[in-house]
Amino acid sequence: MKNLVNKSIKSFVAAFTMAIIFMACETNPVAEPQADILPADFGIDIPSSISNSGAISGRIAGRVTEDVLQGNDIYQHMEVFINVGDRSAEIVRDIINGIRKHHIDRILTLSYESDDDGRVKNLVVVESPEYEGVVYEYGLTITDADSEGNEDGGNAMQIFWNRSPIKGVALLKPFNIDRLHDADAGEAVIKIEYDSDSSLGYDAHMIVSIANLTLEDPNVDQYSMRTLKMFVGKSGNVIDVYGNSNHPNAQFFTQDTGFNWAFAAAGYDDQDLGVAEVGLPPSNLNETSREALLGTYSIKNVFTEQIYAAYPNVTQDLVDLYLMHTEGPGYFTDEGFVAGGTPPAGLWEELELRIEDLTPYNPSDISDLQIDFQ
Repeated sequence: MKNLVNKSIKSFVAAFTMAIIFMACETNPVAEPQADILPADFGIDIPSSISNSGAISGRIAGRVTEDVLQGNDIYQHMEVFINVGDRSAEIVRDIINGIRKHHIDRILTLSYESDDDGRVKNLVVVESPEYEGVVYEYGLTITDADSEGNEDGGNAMQIFWNRSPIKGVALLKPFNIDRLHDADAGEAVIKIEYDSDSSLGYDAHMIVSIANLTLEDPNVDQYSMRTLKMFVGKSGNVIDVYGNSNHPNAQFFTQDTGFNWAFAAAGYDDQDLGVAEVGLPPSNLNETSREALLGTYSIKNVFTEQIYAAYPNVTQDLVDLYLMHTEGPGYFTDEGFVAGGTPPAGLWEELELRIEDLTPYNPSDISDLQIDFQ
C-alpha cells in the first residue's frame, strides 16, 4: 500500500512540475526604466514558506519511516502549484520590461524580430480597449506575424491596464511568444489579473489561470494537469493563496478517475511561516462550500476511503500510521513541512484563522476553464 501511494503522490508532483516547462522561456533582457505608459508592476511575490517547490527534505513532525506518508510528499504539489503561479507573474513582468526598449510611450504599431525565437512579431498599442466588459486605459497586443491567419490569430500576448492605480489583465500564449523554446506548449494559455488597489479587502491581489495544457497519455502519465486557477491576496505582511488544478486522468488507490487538487494557504512575507489545507475533490464536483472541498474531500478522508476500498482487510492501525501526517492543516517553514493537525508552537495562530476564510474554486468550473484573447 505504501509503495502505491508514494508512487502516486510523487508522480502527481512530477507531472505537475512539468507544467512549468512551457513557461521557462528566455525573455527579452531588462531595459533601463524610462518614461513610458507601461504598467510599473504586475503581480505579487509569494513567500517561500508556501511556495518553495524545492523544500522536499524538511522535518516530518519528528518521525520519518517508510510506513508513513511524508508531509512533504503530501504538500509538495501545493508548493509547486503556488510556484507556478508566482513564476507566471514574474514572466509577465519580464516581458513588460523586455518590450520597454521599444519606447511604448504612445499609441503605435510596429514590427520587430523576437530575441527569443527570431520570428517577426507585430505589436499594437491602443487606447480605451474593452476586455470582458471592462474598459481599460490602454491595451497592447503582440502577435506572431506569420501566424495571424491561424485560428488563434497568432496571439502571443495581450495586456489591458490602467496606470494609477495599476489594474489590468495579461494573456500569454507561450507557443506564439517563443516557437523555439516553447514548441511543445500547444494551446496552453496563461491569464494574470492584477489589481494594486484591491476591492476584495486586500492591499493588492492577483489571479493566475492556466488553460488548455496538453494531457499526457494516461498510460504514460496519469497525473498530468489540464487547468489551474489561483488567487493571491496581500494584506500587510500576510499573503493569502487559494486555488485548484485539474487532473482528469488521475487515480490513486481505486479506479476512480479525475481529481482537482484544491488548497488554501497563508504565509508571512517577512517570516518563514506558512499554513495550508488541501483537498482532492472529484474533477466533476459542482460544489462551492469550504466544508466539502477541504473537509469532506480532505486528503485524509479521500485516501482513507480509497485505501479501505482497495484493501478491505487492511488494519486500522496501519492506515492510521500511514496517514498520520494528513491531518489538516499543515504547518511550514521555508525548509518545508513541520507538522500536521497541531502546530508545534503557537506561531501560526493568525495564519490558521486566515485560512478558515479561504475557499478553493468550484472544481467543475476549474475543469471547464477556458481563457480567450480579445
